[in-house]
Amino acid sequence: MEQLDYQGMIVRPPSEADSIILQATLGCSHNKCTFCPTYLDKRFNLKTQDVIAADIEKASNLYPDHHRIFIADGDAMVMPMKRWLWLLETIKEKLPNIKRVGAYATGRSIRGKSDEELRLLAELGLGIVYLGVESGDDGTLEYIKKDSTATQLIEAGRRIRAAGMKLSVTVLLGIAPGDRSLEHARHTGELLTKMEPNYVGALTVMLMDGTLMAADHKKGVHHLPDSIGLLKELREMLAATELKRALFMANHASNYLPLRVRMPAGKAEALELLDAAIEGKVDLKPEQYRAL
Repeated sequence: MEQLDYQGMIVRPPSEADSIILQATLGCSHNKCTFCPTYLDKRFNLKTQDVIAADIEKASNLYPDHHRIFIADGDAMVMPMKRWLWLLETIKEKLPNIKRVGAYATGRSIRGKSDEELRLLAELGLGIVYLGVESGDDGTLEYIKKDSTATQLIEAGRRIRAAGMKLSVTVLLGIAPGDRSLEHARHTGELLTKMEPNYVGALTVMLMDGTLMAADHKKGVHHLPDSIGLLKELREMLAATELKRALFMANHASNYLPLRVRMPAGKAEALELLDAAIEGKVDLKPEQYRAL
């Protein structure tokens, strides 16, 4: 059976489960975050225009009725505007039923696009950007070797929204230095408040072999909070988050207590549930059922 060209591990957001996955880049342009194993086996590169064009042609035969397409890999936003314009115009031509294009971005790749360029991408169909924020705490961002400061990430998120695209932000529990757990959580909530994303996904870090964070954990350098410590982080983060209209989701398989909070109406109830869980009154997900 005809298949699209996929090289290495392919990762996509949970909300893109039913989307066509088009791999236009290989790996991540930064690829230095201490917790992330996803693209350690890949050297970042752009796939050739011929390979991408062939995949779009295949997709038009395999998935003619699909309405969404996700552009992989980890930081497709870093592609030059000339490539993006060609890609979005080709998708419109060959896959006319596509209603939304999505892609991952980093703070640095957003800084590489002007406001006018971001608006043009939105007009051509880029409807949602998934921004890996991880933390709003500068001490934690430096610790995990992120490519941006909290201020830069807030600006990136605001610019995505201002351009007319939806913004989905990922934050991580358990990544802070041992003495900054609650500061990481509180400052992340403050960042989310200033950024005003449409969606927030709070995940718990899973220590994976090959990453610097896993190595530091084995050496006793990085201390991962226990389940109650992680719940306290999540509570602090949610308490500090004030969003006018958004979904705050902590229902990823990595989390001990699944939450799906429609902000702002569901916040108080979610905080009460977290308090009960911290007090041991709510059963948590067994360790063997947690996963990436």
